[in-house]
Amino acid sequence: MSQDDGRTGQGQTGTMQRPGQQGQARRPESGGRSELVTQGGKTTIADVVVAKIASMAARQVGGVHEMGAGMSRTIGSMRERLPGMTGDSTQGVQVQVGERQAAVDIDVVVEYGVSIPDLANAVRRSVSNEIEHMCGLEVVEVNIAVDDVHLASDDEEQPPEEPRVR
Repeated sequence: MSQDDGRTGQGQTGTMQRPGQQGQARRPESGGRSELVTQGGKTTIADVVVAKIASMAARQVGGVHEMGAGMSRTIGSMRERLPGMTGDSTQGVQVQVGERQAAVDIDVVVEYGVSIPDLANAVRRSVSNEIEHMCGLEVVEVNIAVDDVHLASDDEEQPPEEPRVR
């Protein structure tokens, strides 16, 4: 894909820039990465990096109990129990990274009593700010799916049942 984008006189695969242009993010043909090309060189950012940044930014917002939809949380919790395995730091986050923009989809579990619209706005703000600050990508949308509400009673351990037979 080397269509002229009107900025440099070259297509998407070109690296020339207008004088004074600080940088432009562009999507390489291999996919899975975003490049920031400047006069000093190029910086490549993997999609998983953007997903981790989005995940950490969302988790920092008060009222977010957990990340991920039901089945992915179940698999993630089983995975954490296996020796030598760690949780998936991008669980519940999908990203699409383009030439200069990113779109993020996030699945969350919220704490009971938290205003979901306020929480969603805070998560959007946090995710957008962190990705724009750390990656230089414009975040065009942050879609949030609330998959569950965490209740305080969910944390209480149930006493073991008495065996029916002795």
